[in-house]
Amino acid sequence: MAMQSNQTVFQGMEIPDEQQYLSCIKCGLCLSVCPTYRESFKEADSPRGRLMLLRKALAGELKLSHNLTDKMYRCLDCLACNAICPVGIKPADLALQARYLIHQSEPQPWIKPLIFKGVFPNANLMETAMLPMFLYQRLGVQSLVHKLGISNALPAQLRDSERMLPRLSRSAKSRVSETTPACGQRKYRVAFFLGCFQNLVFSDASAATVRVMAENGCEVVMPKNVKCCGMPHLGYGDVETARALAKHNIETLEKLDADVIVTDCATCGSTLKEYGHSFFSDDAEYNSRARAFSAKVKDVSEFLGSIQLREPEHPNKIRVTYHDPCHLRRGQNVWKQPRQLLQLSGAELIEMRESDWCCGSAGTQAITHYRDSMQILARKMQNVARTDATVIASGCPGCQMQLGLGVQRENLPMQVMHPIQLLDRAYRGDEK
Repeated sequence: MAMQSNQTVFQGMEIPDEQQYLSCIKCGLCLSVCPTYRESFKEADSPRGRLMLLRKALAGELKLSHNLTDKMYRCLDCLACNAICPVGIKPADLALQARYLIHQSEPQPWIKPLIFKGVFPNANLMETAMLPMFLYQRLGVQSLVHKLGISNALPAQLRDSERMLPRLSRSAKSRVSETTPACGQRKYRVAFFLGCFQNLVFSDASAATVRVMAENGCEVVMPKNVKCCGMPHLGYGDVETARALAKHNIETLEKLDADVIVTDCATCGSTLKEYGHSFFSDDAEYNSRARAFSAKVKDVSEFLGSIQLREPEHPNKIRVTYHDPCHLRRGQNVWKQPRQLLQLSGAELIEMRESDWCCGSAGTQAITHYRDSMQILARKMQNVARTDATVIASGCPGCQMQLGLGVQRENLPMQVMHPIQLLDRAYRGDEK
């Protein structure tokens, strides 16, 4: 039987519970919402197909081959299949569990522990690693490369990787105080979880997040010793390191005695909320602590949507369209609140078609599965272009980078911004 084979082939390893995949009724609803299946129309690129491949592997009928591994990593973890499954199977979660099984079973390339155990847990090292790109932009080298047309001679994937990164500013940790007092009477004490990419790549948005919360009666505490939320590690099967990072973040933030833990990164928020559900199911001590921690976590739009906000004095007079990050819309069931913030900012919100379809980013898909990622992005940008908006708003750094690339590929006269930046602009009355 399947379970007997599991115990033989994967003895001593964490494997998915067979009830998570044996209940599939093969209805095909997941195919209708899967971005990778929509591009290839191959069963093996669908949630149902990946589930069946994993089932065969767990039964000992398939080896963990390179091809099977690729199919599991082709999943975008957009969670659309989880949401639509009529019997409650979560194929996206199973794809991540398959990656963990592969991580436990197969020798890993040297680069993987270097990045996920060496670089990501070390915020200072991450900031140092970004320095060459910061200098590349600030010293005018990037501008010269583009003016001379050198970038056009690069292979398409390398060219897109070079222009995907937005213009960098100083890190949020270096420009935002660890404690920001509330403007006027303090109504809330907020612990702000600053994500890695928000700190290094989208620091302007995180600075805006702190200002807007302070503007609305929040004392904001931003501990600078938090570490990566762990999602990149989960995505590449390194669950052990993800759990270690989760323990550090729980211990760091629970000391602050905050009313709420807020983040402005959709992926971070989804992962932090998951600490209390799946990270420590076999650890009695951390299970209870993680549940208490996750119960306090809110996306910034979710939190601001739950309190009384001050009306801004300088409403934006622009057309905005909104892209739903997968880990905000489906991972956290937060989709009305960002739109409400955009409308509060004075912007005219123009809904795009398929606003909740994945943009093709999924963290590193533009690197690992470039062709698929760009095909999915092309469809997204067609829907964006039809809105004639001047700003695309989204609350996920991965989505923002991908959409920014899409704007350049399609030569669209648009900016990509976090919704909180537009509200901040409406409060401050400037366009910075």
